[in-house]
Amino acid sequence: MFIYKWPADKENDTGIVGQHSSCDVRGGGISSYADNPSGAGQSLVECLNQALRDVPKERHAGTPLYLGATAGIRLLNLTDPEAAANVLAAATRTLTQYPFDFRGARILSAQDEGVFGWVTANYLLENFIKYGWVGQWFRPRKGTLGAMDLGGASTQITFETASPAEDPANEVQLRLYGQHYRVYTHSFLCYGRDQVLWRLLASALQIHGFHPCWPKGYSTHVLLQDVYESPCTAAQRPQTFNRSAKVSLSGSSDPALCRGLISELFNFSSCRFSRCSFNGIFQPPLAGKFIAFSAFFYTVDFLRTVMGLPVATLQQLEAAVVTICNQTWSELQARAPGERARLPDYCAGATFVQQLLCRGYGFDERTFGGVSFQKKAGDTAIGWALGYMLNLTNLIPADPPGLRKGTDFSSWVVLLLLFAAMPLAAFVLLLHRACSAKSPSAI
Repeated sequence: MFIYKWPADKENDTGIVGQHSSCDVRGGGISSYADNPSGAGQSLVECLNQALRDVPKERHAGTPLYLGATAGIRLLNLTDPEAAANVLAAATRTLTQYPFDFRGARILSAQDEGVFGWVTANYLLENFIKYGWVGQWFRPRKGTLGAMDLGGASTQITFETASPAEDPANEVQLRLYGQHYRVYTHSFLCYGRDQVLWRLLASALQIHGFHPCWPKGYSTHVLLQDVYESPCTAAQRPQTFNRSAKVSLSGSSDPALCRGLISELFNFSSCRFSRCSFNGIFQPPLAGKFIAFSAFFYTVDFLRTVMGLPVATLQQLEAAVVTICNQTWSELQARAPGERARLPDYCAGATFVQQLLCRGYGFDERTFGGVSFQKKAGDTAIGWALGYMLNLTNLIPADPPGLRKGTDFSSWVVLLLLFAAMPLAAFVLLLHRACSAKSPSAI
């Protein structure tokens, strides 16, 4: 949950929106409550109660409240539309019980998710419009940044491009602050971090009988129903299997075999366009600098801060991936005792990020140098949520802003002249009185 705020007098213009506070909802995404829809609404209560405290009471009724659902619900909607509808209905019932101005729950399209993330990043970094010291908004000349988002069920790449997309499905045209933007975007469903981990687990069970991406010394019992219930593992699902069966699986700390499993996720065999990323999806040449957030940031940040490994170049990133994949379970636990739940999957996650950027999207050493891995811009989290809110509340106008922030420049000039004239007038008046006092005709 994100709470945003902006100056009241700028609601219909270019008010700089900032993040007031946020709250991490406990448990999984709302799509994980397919078998228990009421749990989806209940999971939001703790954060909504925080919103009651964070938003001033006198502003509760006038504060818009939105629910946006992304790839997790899109997946559920593909396999069980009724379950997806029930989950959203349950969340809506909870949200309408609060005194805010609830304006509906919506499933974002794949295009929306990519574009709103791009809008968020460039809005926060003031790449669309910037406020100058003379009291005017102006358009910076530094251009926009590309955006890469790695969520739980999908991953998105979005960047501005000069030429039309060969596949119209991958192009969005925007008009923001009087400027036209041609944007390439694509969302790869089933390529989010969580779904990739399930797909790797299914492959490890079928091919090896052990998990090469898991650290040596780590083992666990895997419920087959959990592995094969996702549409993303449908192609790997056996024709018959015992849904309630549990299988014991151990890690082997094998970077080469892990890379082999992950390479199978990408298909480069066919492309009906002049160029593709993977799976036959058109992608124009990479242009400009990029910002990578969400699980991209968390993965690379773990390599940098916990493992203490350099990741400034593709070569360094590849070396860092090999290093973490060679770690045993006891070595990883010693490095990060507080992250036990996620530790087994960092090798797989890091290998996937490296393969996706290098082989999937086609970054080389030169273009990778322009990639920044960030969680926030200033105090605001980077992701699709802010862009979604800006769109729904019309806070980014299509035309250039006509209203200036505070007093405009011409007014400042008049005020400065006025203040300069006042002391001068006072001095002349005092001088006149002094001369009058010394005059012989004075009484």
